[in-house]
Amino acid sequence: MLILMCLIYAINIADRYVVSTVLEQIRLELRLDDAGVAFLTGFPLALFYVTCGIPISWLADRSNRRNILAGALVIWSGFTALCGISRNYWQFLLGRIGVGVGEAGGTPPSTAIVSDYFPADRRPMAMTVLALGAPIGAWLGANMAGAVAHAYTWRAAFIALGIPGLVVGMIVYLTVREPERGRMDAIVDDIHPSLLESVRFLWRQKAAFHVVIGGGLCALWGWGLIYWTPVFLQRAYHLDVGQAGAVTGNIHLVGGSLATVATAWILSRPRMADPRRVVWLLAAGIGLTTIPSMIAYWTHSLWVCKLMFCIFIPAIYFYIGPCFGLLNNLAPCHMRNMFIAISLLVANIFNLIVAPWVVGFLSDWFAGTHGTDASSLRSALLVLAPTGFWAAYHLYLASKTILEDQKRAVGYTKGWSP
Repeated sequence: MLILMCLIYAINIADRYVVSTVLEQIRLELRLDDAGVAFLTGFPLALFYVTCGIPISWLADRSNRRNILAGALVIWSGFTALCGISRNYWQFLLGRIGVGVGEAGGTPPSTAIVSDYFPADRRPMAMTVLALGAPIGAWLGANMAGAVAHAYTWRAAFIALGIPGLVVGMIVYLTVREPERGRMDAIVDDIHPSLLESVRFLWRQKAAFHVVIGGGLCALWGWGLIYWTPVFLQRAYHLDVGQAGAVTGNIHLVGGSLATVATAWILSRPRMADPRRVVWLLAAGIGLTTIPSMIAYWTHSLWVCKLMFCIFIPAIYFYIGPCFGLLNNLAPCHMRNMFIAISLLVANIFNLIVAPWVVGFLSDWFAGTHGTDASSLRSALLVLAPTGFWAAYHLYLASKTILEDQKRAVGYTKGWSP
């Protein structure tokens, strides 16, 4: 089950971020500036992702999560393929909207299903294994998509990544069994909180609030930088789309996977059962790797840039699984889909709406009248890079109340009041 959920997450990431690999080719064909192509490729998906994510997750807390997951996978994979056959701005826009709607029903049901296969002290480790899908998906969206786009066209990359998801969606529907909700929890109450009750409970869980904001800022920092990295490499070092994808693709796969596996091993140690140690680890890791993320876009040496990527890129993966695990432990079993959905809402607003458009706007602004180039994009990315320190600060703050907040989540009942 865990391996299958990991595969679904890989497809999710690949279909979402393939667009960043071919961003420059889309921009040139549609004759857009940096802000314009950022808006087209990021905003429609994110808007419908976050709009649909909350109601779909509310439904998943009350109905069959397997069916929702299978249907969502088929929808977003189909629309990814349709992006590849789009012929103009509006067709591509509708395709990205469809991907956003489908992906809204992907991660929350997946993490909730996994939570019912592992007890509380093993969930951060299990979620970290699930999160292996992120580096695998990023490798598919960078290396494989770049090679396909170079050999054929950017449209072929979307088709190549979309079609396999249709097959996996059918496999999920035909083979996965819906587990008993909350079967691994010490206390299970058959409650069905409203959307407002779930949001109110999260707001009063201070540790959950800081994990949500910290994880969202990690996405703003890491995935926001990665969104523009293929374009940056093509402009700054005169690489083609295949070469640019290859620079980061193997680092995503090897470095991201090693970081994720190492994190899973660390979290499986008995001393890491204390959730404070988990958020301390996350805060230290993000804070320290923010420095090489700044150097990577400051240097004019491709060799130094690659070396910094080897340190920075793995860090955008190691926080994902632990954050999912922490949030599942900070939520009663009938609120887990909602907690994850809210976390993804924040993260995707930051990394698909704020980061792409702000970097694109700043790149256009720094370029002035002579047109965007490597220098203007470099300056814009250097404005974004220090936000990793901000993320680390929120993750550290979560350690202050996380023990009390986990106890409150376990003791949640119908009569609970703040």
